[in-house]
Amino acid sequence: MAEQLKIKLSIANRVYPLTIAPSQEEGLRKAAKKIEAMITQFEQNYSVRDKQDVLAMCALQFASQVEQKTIDKANVSEEVEEKLNALNQLLHEHISA
Repeated sequence: MAEQLKIKLSIANRVYPLTIAPSQEEGLRKAAKKIEAMITQFEQNYSVRDKQDVLAMCALQFASQVEQKTIDKANVSEEVEEKLNALNQLLHEHISA
C-alpha cells in the first residue's frame, strides 16, 4: 500500500484534515490558495456576507472554467480533424495523379 500523507487545508476560515497520496499535495495546496484568493476577490467586489454564497460562487467559477476548457478542447479537436482530412485528401489527389 502506498504511503499516505496527512495534511490540513484552510478554506474559508475552516480547517480540513485530509489523508492523501503525496503526489496530490501540491495540487491540493494550489487549489486551496486559488479558492482563498477567489473568496477574497468576491468579498471585496461584492457585498456578500454569507460564506456559503461566496463558496457557491467559487464552485460555479471553477466548474464553468472546466466546462469551457472541455468545449474549447472539443472545438480544437474538430478543427484538427478537419485539417487532417483536408491534408489526407490532398495526399490522395497527389498520389493518384
